[in-house]
Amino acid sequence: MARPPHFIIIGAMKCATSTMHEQLAAQPGIFMTEPKEPNFFSNDDIYAQGLDWYAQLYAEAQPGDLCGESSTHYTKLPTYPATVQRLYDYAPEAKLIYMMRDPVDRLISQYVHEWTQRRVSSDINQAIYEFEPLIAYSCYSRQLTPFLSTFGASNVLPIFLENVKQNPQAELEKVARFIGYTPPVIWSDTVMNQNVSAQRTRQSAWRDALVETPVLRELRRTLVPKSMRNWVRSFWQMKHRPELTAESRAYIESVVDQDLAILGTWLGLNITCANFKTAVLASPETWVETFEVSV
Repeated sequence: MARPPHFIIIGAMKCATSTMHEQLAAQPGIFMTEPKEPNFFSNDDIYAQGLDWYAQLYAEAQPGDLCGESSTHYTKLPTYPATVQRLYDYAPEAKLIYMMRDPVDRLISQYVHEWTQRRVSSDINQAIYEFEPLIAYSCYSRQLTPFLSTFGASNVLPIFLENVKQNPQAELEKVARFIGYTPPVIWSDTVMNQNVSAQRTRQSAWRDALVETPVLRELRRTLVPKSMRNWVRSFWQMKHRPELTAESRAYIESVVDQDLAILGTWLGLNITCANFKTAVLASPETWVETFEVSV
């Protein structure tokens, strides 16, 4: 069996994990899996394929490479409750990177994704009551607690998208130090931001079968003007960013602020939904010395 991964980006969903994955993959001596999100330790059907299947994801790594993957499903409670123990049993010394962002912005971005996947169809102001993961995945201390309890605080690195946007090179260096990568790292502006929600198109089985088969795709590109193709595509696209009502935002904040209060004590910061974007700037690399996790 191949060696376990040295590090894993465990989430959170819609917090630029794909971008960080690609930035790390661009550094010599770091091997990142393809696919980016194997979701092995979370999804029962994938886990059932066995550890040998997972080990093969690293088969092309060179001796001495630091190996990693990025699966946001690993921090999706209550959806995937078996993740932490499975991961610890296989890779107890893995370094874990958890990326966060303004929790309301993250929720809105997730809603767009869930809409494209047809897991939600109602307006966002109704969906927050109907689809638990929208708020649950923004409760960062809830998602982190089992990892911190199992792996220990020294093995979990908090990263905030707000800091990545402000100083990407410094944040990449922070990640490199954490995973034990000693050569200089360089943030590449040529690595495009991944998974831009605004560009998402809603899934349609019959549409894809009709227009994405090789022969029909070539005919479409040859015979149908691009302007017409874009017009047709727009019927499956979300045309405007979802907007929360004041009542909906207040409800989200009433739930998430309780979670952020816990996260704030771990980081030695005063964090709420209202001040999140400024409070987390230049956030610490490690948790406060009096860190405690209540399970």
